[in-house]
Amino acid sequence: MTSDPLIIAGKTFRSRLVVGTGKYPSHAVMAAAHLASGADMVTVAVRRVNLTDRTKESLLDYIDRARIFILPNTAGCYTADEAIRTARLGREVGLSNWVKLEVIGDEKTLFPDNIALLEATRVLVAEGFVVLPYTNDDPVICRKLEEAGAAAVMPLGAPFGSGLGIQNPNNIRIIKDQARVPVIVDAGVGTASDAAIAMELGADGVLMNTAIALAGDPVVMAGAMKLAIEAGRMAFRAGRIPMRPHASPSSPVEGLIGAGPAGAAAAAGGRSGA
Repeated sequence: MTSDPLIIAGKTFRSRLVVGTGKYPSHAVMAAAHLASGADMVTVAVRRVNLTDRTKESLLDYIDRARIFILPNTAGCYTADEAIRTARLGREVGLSNWVKLEVIGDEKTLFPDNIALLEATRVLVAEGFVVLPYTNDDPVICRKLEEAGAAAVMPLGAPFGSGLGIQNPNNIRIIKDQARVPVIVDAGVGTASDAAIAMELGADGVLMNTAIALAGDPVVMAGAMKLAIEAGRMAFRAGRIPMRPHASPSSPVEGLIGAGPAGAAAAAGGRSGA
């Protein structure tokens, strides 16, 4: 998809698929899945990475940083202050001044706390961060996050790790229609068709982790997701046909002998009188 790149805050990505780094059977499987996915951006939880003792193995050792851009995230943060401090830590240790901003509001559903999210977005944007906030599929909060300076908005398709697919497709359409920044569907993808649907709705990209990491074969699933993202994007750009309540023939009937009900009746009458 190099002829149709994803551009966020002036940075160009060849792939519109963003993948995670958690839940894989091993770091080696993760690296193989990343390669198969074609992704050139992966998200890493700052609070779950060994950033101080470089003598110990880290998942960062399995990410080809010459090819893949690391997007730190604030997973596990439940307040704006926690998320802000975590983003600052990721920048201080040299990960990036980009951040996938998560502020969780409910431990069971992992739905975001949008009030705290908006607060943290404003603070981090003012400090020079490129902020990509994970939020509900709510057009109003997405608009407010964009107004606060978010470089992209990341509405959920369904709860984290649920595999339910896109639950509110019309919300995604509305968010995309009003957005002036990229819209990346984050969370809820279960299989390749879910990713294709997200792209067909107009999303600029899809971020996923569990759907690949916990698949029966993560590497094969990563390849399937790559193709699904590309197919969905191509279909969106091509433009689907209008939906109709009735059939529409593939071949024109004008000019055909006996075309239509009247012609069929006439033909039947002719046969009966022969």
